[in-house]
Amino acid sequence: MSIEVENISKIYGEQKALNNISFSVNKGEIVGFLGPNGAGKSTLMKILTTYINATEGKAKVNNFDVIESKQNVQNSVGYLPEHNPLYLEMYVREYLMFNANVYKTSKTRVNDVIELTGLTPEAHKKISQLSKGYRQRVGLANALLHEPDVLILDEPTTGLDPNQLVDIRHLITTVGKNKTVFLSTHIMQEVEAICDRVIIINKGEIVADKKLKELRNAKEQTVIVEFDYRVEDAFLLKLPNAKTVKNTHDFVYEITFSTTEDMRSYVFDFAHDNQLKILQLNQKNASLEHLFRELTSE
Repeated sequence: MSIEVENISKIYGEQKALNNISFSVNKGEIVGFLGPNGAGKSTLMKILTTYINATEGKAKVNNFDVIESKQNVQNSVGYLPEHNPLYLEMYVREYLMFNANVYKTSKTRVNDVIELTGLTPEAHKKISQLSKGYRQRVGLANALLHEPDVLILDEPTTGLDPNQLVDIRHLITTVGKNKTVFLSTHIMQEVEAICDRVIIINKGEIVADKKLKELRNAKEQTVIVEFDYRVEDAFLLKLPNAKTVKNTHDFVYEITFSTTEDMRSYVFDFAHDNQLKILQLNQKNASLEHLFRELTSE
């Protein structure tokens, strides 16, 4: 196992940030760690990277105990924290060389990670001159310097624009081919784009642990439809297999169906038969989002 968590709890004063959680991650998996703000995601990542100790329980990374073998864990892990700690007045190559000396890593490895993370055109610049997307690349390059077996990434795409999101996701997928990746995020599309598995945590407890393949095969779908005027929810629930109806804004509705059959044609025929004009009609794979909302809403 690359990561083993056994009955981990963490208490800050009177607040229990983690409550007796257990799971394991196999070598080569890319696992998304989801949860609302304050759920305990960053706390667990800090325990796995030896920054803080758990109050109770045990954890291992790459078969090394996070308490008894801290140095071995640190050598095994590449960590990108939520707030990427960079020396902004250093140049990109200078910063990576500085850290390579700490890791006792060769200059060749610095060149390799610069190329791997797409930093070659920016390597001569000061980190302060870089966009948020390129600063995240520097953080990832630094996490990869010592060729770790496990990558632990805390909100790696927060604040990035759509183009930067695609670039960083591609980078994580590329490096994840040969490593175990454990990443936290709030972005459902992120998990669906790059992860094999999702673990959802809420109020310090694991509430779901599923393969993405299982979620994609869930016998449920959501259709987004926009009409030219308001329609009563109860009226739309007359559609075959309709489970829930949600008016998201104006005349746009999300209709969840308990079937794998494509229901868009049924919605179209229903609208035609009832003299409704459709302005847009799309299918949405909302199983992960639905599961998250169901398990973490108050």
